[in-house]
Amino acid sequence: MPSSTHHTSQVSPEGFELVRACAEAQTLPELAGLLRQLRRREARQQGETQLTYRQLAAKTGWSRGILGEYFAGNILPPPERFDALIRLLGATPAEQGVLATARDRVEERRRRPTRNPATAGRAATGPARAGTTSSRLPVPRQLPPALPGFVGRVAQLAHLDAACASSQASADGGPAPVTILTLSGTAGVGKTTLAVNWAHRVADRFPDGQLYVDLRGFDATGTEVTAVEAVRGFLEALEVPPEQIPTHLPAQVGLYRSLLASRRMLVLVDNARDIGQVRPLLAGSPSCLVLVTSRNRLAGLVAAEGARPIDVGLLSAAEAWQLLARRLGPQRLAVEPQAVDEIIERCARLPLALAVLAARGAANPAFPLATLAAELREATCPLDSFDGGDAGTDVQAVFSWSYRSLTPAAARLFRLFGCHPGPDIGVAAAASLAGLPRAQVPRLLAELAHAHLVTEYAPGRFGAHDLLRAYAADRADRLEPPEARRAAIRRGLDHYLHTAHAAALLLQPGRDPVTLAAAPPGVLPEEITDHGQALAWFTTEYPVLLAAVTHARRAGFDGHAWQLAWTLVDFLQRRGRWPDLVLAQQAALDGARRAGDRLGQANAHRDLARVLYRLGRVNEAARHYRRALMIFEALGDQTGQARTHRAFGAMLDGLGRYAEALDHGERALVLYQAAGHRAGEASARNAVGWAHAQLGQYGPALAHCGQALALLRPTGDRHGEANTWDSLGFIHARLGDHGQAIRCYERALRLYRRVSDRYDEADTLSRLGESRHAAGDRTGAVRTWRRALGILDDLGHPDSERVRDLLIRGQAEPGA
Repeated sequence: MPSSTHHTSQVSPEGFELVRACAEAQTLPELAGLLRQLRRREARQQGETQLTYRQLAAKTGWSRGILGEYFAGNILPPPERFDALIRLLGATPAEQGVLATARDRVEERRRRPTRNPATAGRAATGPARAGTTSSRLPVPRQLPPALPGFVGRVAQLAHLDAACASSQASADGGPAPVTILTLSGTAGVGKTTLAVNWAHRVADRFPDGQLYVDLRGFDATGTEVTAVEAVRGFLEALEVPPEQIPTHLPAQVGLYRSLLASRRMLVLVDNARDIGQVRPLLAGSPSCLVLVTSRNRLAGLVAAEGARPIDVGLLSAAEAWQLLARRLGPQRLAVEPQAVDEIIERCARLPLALAVLAARGAANPAFPLATLAAELREATCPLDSFDGGDAGTDVQAVFSWSYRSLTPAAARLFRLFGCHPGPDIGVAAAASLAGLPRAQVPRLLAELAHAHLVTEYAPGRFGAHDLLRAYAADRADRLEPPEARRAAIRRGLDHYLHTAHAAALLLQPGRDPVTLAAAPPGVLPEEITDHGQALAWFTTEYPVLLAAVTHARRAGFDGHAWQLAWTLVDFLQRRGRWPDLVLAQQAALDGARRAGDRLGQANAHRDLARVLYRLGRVNEAARHYRRALMIFEALGDQTGQARTHRAFGAMLDGLGRYAEALDHGERALVLYQAAGHRAGEASARNAVGWAHAQLGQYGPALAHCGQALALLRPTGDRHGEANTWDSLGFIHARLGDHGQAIRCYERALRLYRRVSDRYDEADTLSRLGESRHAAGDRTGAVRTWRRALGILDDLGHPDSERVRDLLIRGQAEPGA
C-alpha cells in the first residue's frame, strides 16, 4: 500500500469529527458516509478534487462497479477489503481501529439470528476483533453424486492432481498456482463424469467447501443458466441473506469473490457454453480452484485468465472394456470377447454410447452380447441404436446440441463431412468438398474443432469418430438436397483423384498417365511438384484414398473408383501394403465392370494380378494377367500390353520359370519400341537382361542392362535406375566379381531409399549380404541380412523366412 507521511498514530484535529461519527455509526449508509468522507479528505491531501473509481480500481485490482457499491452503501465490504480500503484512503492507525469497530457493529446489527457470512469472514481468516462475536462461513458441499461408469482417464487425472498440488503449494508459499482448469471434449465423452469423480477424490483438500453449478450451456431446451442466476445460487449456498444480495451482477460478483477470498474452495462449473457464462464465476483467489467443463475449448480463458486446458478424448479399447465390465460383469464379457470388441468399435469408444448399450444389456441379462453387436451392425442408421430413452442419453440428441451452436457456414461444412469417406481430411480437401475458397476454410474448421465436432489431431488434419461422422451424414441426408450431396461427393473424389494422379506420376515417371475428366468448379487440387512432396502426400493421404475407392464405387462413381486405385499401385507396393492393394483393386475392377469401362478393367486386372502374386495366389494372378492382355490387345493398347507382359514376366521369374519370363520381357520390349516409349523400353531391357542372367547368359545380360541405364538417365526414373543397378549387381555376382557387385547393390540401395521402396530395398539387401559373405566379409553379411530381415518382418512378407535362414547360417559361422 502507498504510504502518507502526514499520517500519525494519533487522531488529528481534522479527524476528531470522523472518530466521533464512527462511534455513533450504526447502519451501512452511515458507514458508507464515513468512507466517502475519507475519500474526499485523501483527495484534497493529494491535490485532487476526488479520487475516481478508476484510480481506486487500479490500486486495488477491484472492479469499479464493486467500489461504487461500497461507497453507495449497498454492500458491506468484507473485513479484509474494508481494512485495505481505509488504509488506502489515508486512515491513521487510530482511525483504522475505530472504523473497524464501526464496521463490526454494523455487521452485527445486519446479521440475522442465523450465521451471517459477512461477519464470519473475520473468524475464518484470522482472530476476531475484541468486542465482536466469532463465527464461521458455512461450508457448502454441493457436488452431485459421483457418477457410475467412470474408468481410466489416467492422464487427465494426473493433470488435475498436478494443478491441485500447485494450488496447495501456493497456499503454503510456493510458486504461482493454477486456479482455473478446463475439461473440454466432444459430446458424450464423459467430461462431467470425470470432473465430478475427481472432485470427490480431492474434496478433503478444500476444507472450506465445494460449489457446483450446471450451466446447461448445451441443454436441449435452450434454457441456459445465466451468470446472474449462477452467482446468486452461489451466494445463497454461502448463506448470504436475500436482502443482502446486491441487485446488479458486478456487485454480486464482488461479494461472491470477497466471500471466497483467502479460503480454500473448489468451484465446479459444468456444461459451460462460452466464456461469458464462466467469467463471473471465477473465484479470484489463489487458494481456490475453479474447474470448468465444456464442449467448447474456451480458449479465451486460457489466453486471458491463465486457465490450464485438459482435453478429454475417447476411451481406449481397454478402458471401454472396463466400462462394460463394470456395467455388465466381467464374466459376461469373457464369454463373448469378439462381440465385445465389435460393440466397442461400433460405439466408437464413446462413453455415452457404451453406457446406452450397457444399459440395454443389463436390462436383458439373458440376451447374448452377439445380439447387441448384430443390432449395431445391421442398423440402417447407426445412431438409432443409441437412444437411452431421454434427451440426455440419446446420442443423436446430445450431438445436436453442439451442432445447433454453429454458424450456418460451419454447420454446412460439418454436414458435408458426411459426404467424405474419411477417416480424416486436410484443409485443401475440405475446401474442395465444400466448393469454397481455401482461405475461408481454416476459420470454419477452427469453429468445428472449438465445438469438438471435429478434432485437429495433427496440424491441418481434422477427423471425427464414427458416430459423429454418422451424425454428419444424417444431417446431410436430411438438410442437403440429393443433387447437392452428389455434387459434394464428386468434388471430394475429384480433389483426391487429380492430386493423386499427379503425385503418382512423380513417384514413377515411367508410368503412362490416365486420361481424367476435367474437375468441376470449386475443386482445387493440391500442387505437388517433386518426388519428395508426392511421397509425403501419399504417406498422409493413402488411408483416405483407400476409403475413397470404396466410397466412389458405392456412390456410383465407378470411373473414379478404378482411377483412384490406379494411383495407389506404386506407393502401396513400395510400402508392402498388399492386403490394402488387393481390396482397392477388387473395388476398382467391380466399378470398371459395372461402368463398362474396358480400359479400367484391363488396368485393374493387371494391377490385381501383381498384388495377388505377392500374396502367393499364383493361379489367380495368372488368370488376371491373361485377361488384362486380352482386353489391352482388343483395345489396340500397345503400352498397356507391354506393361502387362513386363509384370507377368516378373512373376514367372519369381517362380523360377526363366525362359517364359524372358519371352514376356522380349514381347514387352518389342511393344514399347513400336510405341516409341523410351522409359518402357528401358524397363523391358532391364527385364530381358535379368532373365538372360538367370539363364546364365551374362553377355546379353550386361548389354541389355547397360542400354537400360543409358535410356533411364534422362527420364529421372530413379526407381527404374535402382532396378537396373540391382540387376547389374546380380550379374557381377554370378560372374564372381563380388567387389563390383557390392558397388552396384549399394547404388541400387541409395536409389530405393530415395523413392521409399521398402520391399525392393530388402530384396537387394539380401543379395548384398550374399555378395559380402562370398567376399569374406561375414560380419558385414550378417549385419546386412539383419537389416533386410527387419524390413521384411515389418512388411509381413514370406521372403523373411529365406533371409532368416541366411542369417542363422551366417551367425553360426566362425568370425561372424
